Amino acid sequence: MNKMETSQLDNDLQGVPARYWHTLEDGRIQCDLCPRFCKLRERQRGLCFVRGRQGNEIVLTTYGRSSGFCVDPIEKKPLNHFLPGTPVLSFGTAGCNLTCKFCQNWDISKAREFDRLQDRATPDDIARAAKSTGARSVAFTYNDPVIFLEYAVDVATACREADIRTVGVTAGYITEQPREEFFASMDAANVDLKAFTEGFYKQLCSAELAPVLETLRYLKHETDVWFEITTLLIPGHNDSAKEVAALSEWVMDELGPDVPLHFSAFHPDWKMRDTPSTPPSTLQAARAIAIETGLRYIYTGNVHDEAGQSTYCHGCGTRLIGRDWYELTDWNLTPDGDCVACGETCAGVFEAQPGTWGQRRLPVRIDPISNVLGA
Repeated sequence: MNKMETSQLDNDLQGVPARYWHTLEDGRIQCDLCPRFCKLRERQRGLCFVRGRQGNEIVLTTYGRSSGFCVDPIEKKPLNHFLPGTPVLSFGTAGCNLTCKFCQNWDISKAREFDRLQDRATPDDIARAAKSTGARSVAFTYNDPVIFLEYAVDVATACREADIRTVGVTAGYITEQPREEFFASMDAANVDLKAFTEGFYKQLCSAELAPVLETLRYLKHETDVWFEITTLLIPGHNDSAKEVAALSEWVMDELGPDVPLHFSAFHPDWKMRDTPSTPPSTLQAARAIAIETGLRYIYTGNVHDEAGQSTYCHGCGTRLIGRDWYELTDWNLTPDGDCVACGETCAGVFEAQPGTWGQRRLPVRIDPISNVLGA
């Protein structure tokens, strides 16, 4: 283990009992949530920092605690084929089970102090907040929700009872049993496929590619969860035409042509501030390669590119959903989700009319008696 995994705590861990662990013969407790399998002695935390050993069990220390709530456009997750134009109540906690050197939410995901967790909210509080703000869904995002699985699942249960859908934004680094429980609670997901080489995952994320691919296969073949994929293209690391082609071909062969794939631009951050930003031309070239493999819905992200962020009919080429950043500019789908010009079905979860949230961002606070306040 590295220093983060073996750090001793000055104070007792405070948290709720966690699932997915077992005791080893040498007395340590192994966390079985993700493929890291952190092995903990008393008062040690896993690499994620939010799951740790307290006595003879593992506890989750961030249950009911958030780094903040905000109503966003669903396209910001990014999800382009799930209730387009609608608002989503987004929140995260702290910590992460990856160590990505390029993390663009590092102040949350790499947090080792909980002073950033300003907002406390029960699952019912969050469901009520979503209702009162007009959000159609709740997204677990900013940091990876698999590390706060117990909290996310309870929130998802409360949301479903309130007719609010749930979205998991995740790197997909999770083991088989918890994977089943987590995604059984999700209506949609965006999976961050960080690259298509084991070397990238090992060197820049301290992780492995294979478990992420297994999560993607599971979502496609074992669930009804609507999901999309995002790959952040980093100059000199995962943006070669060869790697983009290999990734696209894998998606086509293993998942089929209808899974949307987003290529997003990298901006210097965290421990990769000396790496240049991704040129728009790199994203456009990657999009062309993916389309050539037969994938139908390919998008560019983190740049202004209305053509590359719009949805087109794979039958006749009609622009089905126009997008200017997060504003919808065209809507050419029938109430059943078919192209108005040729009748071909567009894959996704659509309603008769698109939402009208646009690109607004609304921070909210949830007070101790469950009132929702605009921040």
